[in-house]
Amino acid sequence: MERILTYAEALREAAEQEMERNPDVLVFGIGVDDFKGTYGTTRGLAERFGPGRCFDTPLSEDAMTGAAIGMALAGLRPIHVHIRMDFLLLGMNQIVNIAAKLRYMYGGQVSVPIVVRSVIGRSWGQGAQHSQALHALFAHVPGLRVVLPTTPYDAKGLLLSALRHPDPVIFIEHRILHAQKGPVPEGDYAVPFGKARVLAEGKDLTIVGLSYANVECLRARALLREAGLDAEVVDPVSLSPLDAETILGSAERTGRLLVVDNGWTFCGASAEILARAAERFQGRRELRVRRLGFEPVPCPTAKNLENEYYPHARKIATAAHELVRGVRREWPAGEEPAEILNFKGPF
Repeated sequence: MERILTYAEALREAAEQEMERNPDVLVFGIGVDDFKGTYGTTRGLAERFGPGRCFDTPLSEDAMTGAAIGMALAGLRPIHVHIRMDFLLLGMNQIVNIAAKLRYMYGGQVSVPIVVRSVIGRSWGQGAQHSQALHALFAHVPGLRVVLPTTPYDAKGLLLSALRHPDPVIFIEHRILHAQKGPVPEGDYAVPFGKARVLAEGKDLTIVGLSYANVECLRARALLREAGLDAEVVDPVSLSPLDAETILGSAERTGRLLVVDNGWTFCGASAEILARAAERFQGRRELRVRRLGFEPVPCPTAKNLENEYYPHARKIATAAHELVRGVRREWPAGEEPAEILNFKGPF
């Protein structure tokens, strides 16, 4: 019988197991020792391992990122938890100019094995400064690994891989995914970087989703089946390194590629994936492409506007139908998904 955990429980279990296995692993960040433990992902770790290995921090992201780098250089393996990705901008110099570059600057003699966990995504009107998904920005920087697990299985396996990797890893979690449930092995296992996962097979078009967008892509796939279309849904899982071969292999079979991002489309991850496809297939394979993501504006605070800002299943299905059939079809609005309706925030 499969063991079912939430995404948050899978992350907590990965941290706990690696902290038991390796005494050099420690967790810190704002609220990690709170009794609710950052969406439940760090719950009980302070009690289990003590305040020396799981502790709260001041509102000083730049300084604490520098502390994490120093810990890593001294042989520790820190997990620095940010309850919102926006706050990583306060430590940008430390992440981009120091953590990402030291291996190169010192000829491989040093490494900075830090895991920077951060949360993205919609919720309850957090507006322009508490809702940004900056994965494309970090993927642009050599020396950083960027991962966006969608399932609880991948969340645990990727965190274990990140904690054993010699380079800094930007580990991105969509806040709505924390309540998602799925099968998770109890024992130790690792999910490799740079290996995409086909979530559902299909023959009429390829839909690539990033992070929570995959949940909406799978809902869109169900809507498309009503119209007689069979979509293949691919989760890159890792953005840097990117498994372009799996994505482009699927697109080559279907002849149509739709990329759905949890970020802005301009200069975003979707642009990179479609550019790879254009370079691969130009002159030898006809390919129709499209991308969905955020419009080039900050996230609105009003919930009715926020609902339209984020790509949802009906919008994805409409774009896919038009891509395949050349005819626009729209689906009527239904009840909002339970994970969005029931979201109550990190605390």
